[in-house]
Amino acid sequence: MDATRETRIEVELGDRSYPVIVGSGLLAQAGALSRGFAATGGRKVALVTDSHVAPLHADTVRMSLGEAGYEVDSIVVPAGEASKSMDQVTRVCRELHRAGLDRGSFVAALGGGVIGDLAGFCAAIFNRGIPFVQLPTTVVSLVDSSVGGKTGVNLPEGKNLLGAFHQPAGVIGDVATLATLPPRAYREGFAEIIKHGAIRDRSMLGNLGTFRDSLHGIDALILRNVAIKARIVKEDERETNGTRALLNFGHTIGHGIESAAGGALLHGEAISLGIKAALGLSVAKAGLPRADAELVIDLLRAFDLPLSLDARFSADRILEKLARDKKFVDGAIRFVLLRGLGDAFVSSDVTREEIAREVSRLFPG
Repeated sequence: MDATRETRIEVELGDRSYPVIVGSGLLAQAGALSRGFAATGGRKVALVTDSHVAPLHADTVRMSLGEAGYEVDSIVVPAGEASKSMDQVTRVCRELHRAGLDRGSFVAALGGGVIGDLAGFCAAIFNRGIPFVQLPTTVVSLVDSSVGGKTGVNLPEGKNLLGAFHQPAGVIGDVATLATLPPRAYREGFAEIIKHGAIRDRSMLGNLGTFRDSLHGIDALILRNVAIKARIVKEDERETNGTRALLNFGHTIGHGIESAAGGALLHGEAISLGIKAALGLSVAKAGLPRADAELVIDLLRAFDLPLSLDARFSADRILEKLARDKKFVDGAIRFVLLRGLGDAFVSSDVTREEIAREVSRLFPG
């Protein structure tokens, strides 16, 4: 898609509504686009990015913001999940203060989900809240984490235990950035796309395999996923009626695996394993046809996503981590199951023993 043909989807949240703009070459227009929807009246912007993304895209964004009349200070954090920490929150917020940002300023989050979560959380708490703009550069962040306003960081005890709902002023999704991803980092993002299809759009799963090694048409696929996420966020912005919880399909066990793995697995890889376990529970507890479960598993396999764990990992450690997951309410388990592809629901009928059984099945033999 050419930058002149970018497409917008509105996340409809009343006075907190914002556009998600998807196209190619949009980072070069980041300044003008931000001027349109982050009209704070201020001139200062903090560009928060990481050590992998900065050499690839930071100069383009910085130049575009400068051309739009902004004064830009760059903050680069180490790449990786470890940067979702209170240590980095303190560091980034101190840099915002040193740079002279105030409530008329905004933060630009350039990178994947880690950067969006970290920078968004800093924006949520700095001066009791300043605007931020999402500039996602990965599949996961384009289709999922940049939309919906969830920001936060991890504790050693678990993922995303500290955070805030803080909607962005806008999302600028430049699909050209995906061409700079290593194959593993590109493919892991499809776990979230497969999840969206499984919970809300079975027909989307039909031709996903064509994107394994090609970006042709990826903009339309991303927009389709953004539309799913935007509808769910509109229905249940702060997870009060259970609809937004559907986005956690595969994530209860997946987050436990990711935390226990200690960086050995990417987010989408851990979620792939969580999806496989959730499919097993859905077959056993919700009547999901086994053929539907196998279709999803085949798609995960097509994107080289893991479906089993080896001796490096500990089932006990995984179960310990997921027991502390914030999706456990008053100690009870709220688990997303499928009756069929596109038909998800939140169940309170899944036991810890059943979860432990499915985790054990991730270890062959």
